[in-house]
Formats: sequence, C-alpha cells, structure tokens
Amino acid sequence: MRFPLKLSVDLGRYLLKKRLQGEEKFPLVLMLEPTHQCNLSCTGCGRIQEYRDTLGQSLTLEECLAAVAECGAPVVTITGGEPLLYPPVFELAQELMHLKKHIYFCTNAILLEKALPRLPCSDRLTLSVHLDGLADTHDRILGRPGLFNLAIQAIKEAKARGFRVCTNTTIYKETDPQEIEILFAYLTQMGVDGLLVSPAYSFAGVAPELFLSREEIREKFTRLTKNGLKFNYFSTPLYLSFLRGERDYECTPWANPTRNPRGWRAPCYQMVDTHYPTFTEMMDRTPWENYGVGRDPRCAQCMMHSGFEPTVVRQLGRLPDLWRMLIWNLT
Repeated sequence: MRFPLKLSVDLGRYLLKKRLQGEEKFPLVLMLEPTHQCNLSCTGCGRIQEYRDTLGQSLTLEECLAAVAECGAPVVTITGGEPLLYPPVFELAQELMHLKKHIYFCTNAILLEKALPRLPCSDRLTLSVHLDGLADTHDRILGRPGLFNLAIQAIKEAKARGFRVCTNTTIYKETDPQEIEILFAYLTQMGVDGLLVSPAYSFAGVAPELFLSREEIREKFTRLTKNGLKFNYFSTPLYLSFLRGERDYECTPWANPTRNPRGWRAPCYQMVDTHYPTFTEMMDRTPWENYGVGRDPRCAQCMMHSGFEPTVVRQLGRLPDLWRMLIWNLT
C-alpha cells in the first residue's frame, strides 16, 4: 500500500465520524510550526518575511500538545522553520506517538542524519525531506552549496535505519520538468517511499517572477505527471488531475489549520490576515466565504496541495473516483 494501513483506517474512521455528526468544516491535518527559526533563507520562503519580528519565539511543548488536542486532526505535520532547531522536538515526536497521531516531519535535512537515533522509527512517522531539484538547482534555491548531497546522504541513512521517507518538491516558474523527472527517478531507485509535489505559492515580499500562473501550472504538471512515468506520488491522482486542468475544485482552507508561536493562523497555511488564540475562535470567526478564487485576489493563482488536496478527500463520492483512489493507494 502507498500509505500504512493504520493511517488509512484511522483517517477513514475519522471522516466517517465527522460526516455522521453532520460537521461541515473540520480539520484533516494540523500544520504545527513550533518555531520559525531556520538555518536557511530559501529563495521562495515566505515565513521569514511574514514572521520577521517574531522569529525568535517558540511554542512550549505544552502549547504544542494543547494545539494537537484542540484541533483533533488524526495527522500532524511538524514544520516551521526547521523543526530540528526546536529544543524539545524529540519529546514532541514521542508524545505524538503516544497519542497515536500520524506524523509528517518536514526538514531541510541539514541536521537530520545526526537526529535519526533520537527520532521514533515507526510507520506512524514519515520524514519529509525538502528537495527542489538536482544539486545545482536545489543548492541555489536554498542558498548554500552542498545541501543536495547532504540531504541525499541523510535520506540513505534514514532508509537504512528503517524510516519511512518522502520528499517534498516545490515547482517554480524556472523549474525544468525534465530535471524533476531525473530527480524522481533517482529518488525512486534509492527506495524513497513517496514523492510530494506542489506548485509554489506567491508569498508577499518574495520575488514574484518565481511563481507560476494557473495556466503555467497546468502546462508544467501536464508535462511532469502525464508522461507515462510511474512515480510513487503521495499527491493523489485526483489532485494531479486538478493541477493538469482536467477537473476543478474549490479550496478547503480550514482543513489544514496552522498553529505557530503567534497563534492559530487565518485564513490558511499560505495566507495570513490574523492569528486567533484558540482553534475554535479561528474556525468560528474566520469569514471563510471571503476567500477562494474569484473572491480574494491573493487566491487567484493558488493551487497548493494544502488547500486543494483536502477537497479531493472531502468530495469523494462518485464510484469512478473512489475506485481510482483505492487502486492508487493499493499500488
């Protein structure tokens, strides 16, 4: 199976419970950012711009666990910043394991190899390593030579220790699909468990020429994902169809709520208008009807997986789509 059976069962049970309870808006994945400190300053990163004045702040371990309890989502993505700079990160990972959460641990891999002995090796934990191209491209985007080779070495060591590993690749205007195909073929040979891929979102304060229009996204992802190459994408086939322009979805901004040192970020992982002190306030007070393509100009070009992948799950109902998703997960 593409994903562990426990994850599929827990997520299915959670979705069924919410639907039986008649809840329209509920989270699927908690994006937990315990710190925005980072050991890099990547070209396309908006967090450094958005949280320039509070980069030194961090959540306490107790605040992280309270956020997990408040939200209740079955999946927690530990991100940032670089989470391996967060002092109690290993205790956080262990506590989430005890709570039977499914964890995606996002990292630039600079500190990963040394951290592996202290991370829980379990099918509930997936290491998500940032790779935006082959060596020259990746190192240029991240702003430091040698980082591609360091990440590859960390991935090899993680796989040797039995960890589940996926990679997370952002597609920019300058991205060459053929280079990404070569990268994905190489990662597949290495035994990486899955490939996450998504178009970049245009953050305020970041050079706009990096980012793609919707038309350019459709063109690039048609070349990248409809070429007969059978890569093990973690992105669902229905989301990839959306990126190719073959179907349309509305964004589900509340499905991946973000908690960071400033509070509960609203309205979504990409955009910030305000922060709320509690999850309930964020859900109840955010004017969700004001956001989305055609309603907020900042949403016009966005096709990010964090907003649209949950829509795929939320709207599953047609038998052909259910069958396609089942076959995808089983292969």
